Amino acid sequence: MRFEFATASRIIFGQGASREVAPIAGHLGRRAFVVTGRTADRAKQLLGELESQGVDYVTFNVPGEPTTTILRAAIEKARQARSDLVISFGGGSAIDSGKAIAAMLTNRGQLEDYLEVVGLGKPISQKPAVHIAIPTTAGTGAEVTRNTVLGVPEQQVKVSMRSEWMLPSLAVVDPELTYSMPPSLTASTGLDALTQLMEAYVCNKANPLTDAICRDGLERAGRSLRNAYEDGSNAAAREDMSLASLFSGLALANAGLGAVHGFAGPLGGMISATHGVICARLLPFVTQANVRALQSRAAHSPALARYDEITHVLTGKAASRADDGVAWLQQLCAELKVPPLRRFGLKEQDFPVIVEKAKKSSSMKGNPIELADDELMEILENAK
Repeated sequence: MRFEFATASRIIFGQGASREVAPIAGHLGRRAFVVTGRTADRAKQLLGELESQGVDYVTFNVPGEPTTTILRAAIEKARQARSDLVISFGGGSAIDSGKAIAAMLTNRGQLEDYLEVVGLGKPISQKPAVHIAIPTTAGTGAEVTRNTVLGVPEQQVKVSMRSEWMLPSLAVVDPELTYSMPPSLTASTGLDALTQLMEAYVCNKANPLTDAICRDGLERAGRSLRNAYEDGSNAAAREDMSLASLFSGLALANAGLGAVHGFAGPLGGMISATHGVICARLLPFVTQANVRALQSRAAHSPALARYDEITHVLTGKAASRADDGVAWLQQLCAELKVPPLRRFGLKEQDFPVIVEKAKKSSSMKGNPIELADDELMEILENAK
């Protein structure tokens, strides 16, 4: 057995932990580049605290999922400001953007030089600028992953920039910051975290350390996602989901993912749904396809037993099996009102292109069993 485990240099978790950021930042840099979501309003307290610590800052808003166009503008602004510290405050889009900006502050050239698929794919050779990642949602776990996913609008694809150097210097996870998430966002981000935990647990590169993290995260998501959706002020549920999200990021960064995320990349470049909504919609159908394929072609696969274990954890019923887990997921997604993907532009005529793109993705290669084209097509038909 051989495996590696890497994560952010330091992780701080807890209610109110975000109030510790400014004093720490004061020791790490003097000119901060603060990346937020659509507006910097929610970061006002943090910005005031940075001023009190003598840290100058400029802000940059990421209005949606990051694209190469948005990131080029951000990198130029950060370089002009001679920023020596990046602070990302927001959802996965803000944090992914922060990782790329921190890397480009210390590595020469243009963004495209370091992008996979559409760029040169050059390795990051210099350690990025110090980066503090502060998630305000509970889903992506981006604060402890080593890659950035960017949309390329002109080519209708999403591509990655990745390096072990891109892990944030400090991840600060404060469940209090997630209390204001509306139910729809709680659902999509929470189901993204659940997807990542499940895929990392059944993927072909799982290891004992990620297994332990996934089991705990699955238990927390199973008991608390509905509660957080129904009552955003439920402190215990929000804490559970923040931990589930953190654990999902730790797991995927060190084990891998599967077919849900294999599809999510191509779909994200072709339809208007967010990453979380795409994963939420695909999860029960991919799980069903995987379980059926394992039952018919690899009945003795450890992955099938792992789906049974996931079902035990999520349902709390020791006698339940993988098929029961599929039904549980379908019911959960119905209760959380996950919308069909046709609302976001998914068309049947695009299925062959999506399948071909998905089959080439690194996440699809981590799936516990190779799915045939007709199985992949059926997943899309069900998700539509």
